[in-house]
Amino acid sequence: MGVFKAAAVQMRSGMNVERNARAMAEMVREAAAGGATYIQTPEMTGALMRSKEELRASLKPQDEDVVAATARRLAADLGVYLHVGSTAIARPDGKVANRAFLFDPSGALLVTYDKIHMFDVDLDNGESWRESATYEPGNNASVADLPFARLGFAVCYDLRFPQLFRAEALAGAQVLTVPAAFTRQTGEAHWHVLLRARAIENGAWVIAAAQGGTHEDGRETYGHSLIVDPWGKVVAEADGNAPGIIFAEIDTSLSGAARAKIPNLKNARDFEVVAAQQPASALRAAS
Repeated sequence: MGVFKAAAVQMRSGMNVERNARAMAEMVREAAAGGATYIQTPEMTGALMRSKEELRASLKPQDEDVVAATARRLAADLGVYLHVGSTAIARPDGKVANRAFLFDPSGALLVTYDKIHMFDVDLDNGESWRESATYEPGNNASVADLPFARLGFAVCYDLRFPQLFRAEALAGAQVLTVPAAFTRQTGEAHWHVLLRARAIENGAWVIAAAQGGTHEDGRETYGHSLIVDPWGKVVAEADGNAPGIIFAEIDTSLSGAARAKIPNLKNARDFEVVAAQQPASALRAAS
């Protein structure tokens, strides 16, 4: 569909939403000054808080959220597509959404996406997370048409569920987005390979703005924001976990070229998994 300059903003969000919104604004303005027309911030741009009580005390509904309001003004002031990777939003039903926003250059809200897969894991060294104890998972995948690309949406742990990205690619997405707050432990092991895999298997660009460093609530995130081309090449990477901005020129024709070379989206076939069973005699003999 076209060529555009993208920027991924790497942050180290703390526990104060207003302060994080100001930090976002400063970096988004810098990205726009660098020529980016699509700018992405990381998961939980608004705040990273371990305490459920403190998080809930900071929550606002979507139309009162300071991060969303700041992003809307920035998009209009700068004339850019601004993708807030996510922030915590109070839902009308009293639950909490981990919600992404995409604003167009007029400041209009084009898309919201609620993170589908909850990070409920027990890692080494006692690190444990239960997102489902706080957040209500989303139910819908999203794609959006920009003048220069069709975007597919995901957030962080969604990266480990390739069926989401395949569905968006089959819906025509040439650019897949994965704003994240990957833990340092899992990022060191899997961040690069998973992002490159999603790009390769879907013949799509992948843009992933990340949180990085040690945060006020004590967690450590991996950083290394990445932009990957449809052939799996890393074309831009943030320097470690420090806040910063990376840029890349995105040519969506490369998505079509990759899919023409390896037409796996077209070649896929439905199948059933059949469980083989041992003959009864063999089972008796084994017993």
